[in-house]
Amino acid sequence: MGVSGCGKSSVAQLLAKALGWTLHEGDSYHAPESVRKMQAGIPLTDDDRSLWLQDLARILGRATPATGIVLTCSALKRKYRDRLRAALPDAAVGFVFLDLDYATALQRVQQRPGHFFSPDLVANQFATLERPDGEDGVVGVDATLPLAEIVRRVTDWRAPALA
Repeated sequence: MGVSGCGKSSVAQLLAKALGWTLHEGDSYHAPESVRKMQAGIPLTDDDRSLWLQDLARILGRATPATGIVLTCSALKRKYRDRLRAALPDAAVGFVFLDLDYATALQRVQQRPGHFFSPDLVANQFATLERPDGEDGVVGVDATLPLAEIVRRVTDWRAPALA
C-alpha cells in the first residue's frame, strides 16, 4: 500500500515469487471511468473507489492458508484497509506501507512511461493518505530501499504468520 510511485507493483512481483503466492495488480481492476478520470488528472472519490474495493475484497476472500494472495492497492485511507481486512475476518491480512516522500513519488510517476496515472494526482494522494502509523497488521518500509531489502523485511515480518 502507498501512494502512486512508491513501488507497489515492483515489490509485489518479487514478494509473490518469494512466497509462492498469486499476484493481483489492483490497478487492473479499476473501472474504465476511473481510469479516464485519473488520466485526466481528476482525483477519484470514495464513491469511485467503492466498487473497486469491493472487487479487491472479493479477490482477497478467495485466499486460503494454502493459497496466499499478494494484492497491490493504494489503500490510502484506514476505512479502505478495514474494508479489505473484512474480506478475511479470521485470517491475518497484512499491509506493507511503502513510505515515500512527495518529491520522490512525483519524480517516479513522471518517469513512468505508459501508465494511466497522471502526475497531477500525486499531491492529492498525499492529501488523502491516512498514514497507518501504529495500525495493527501494517509494517512500514522505506520505499527508497533496494527492492530485495524491502522484500526481505516483509518476509521476515510475515514469517510468524506463515508458520
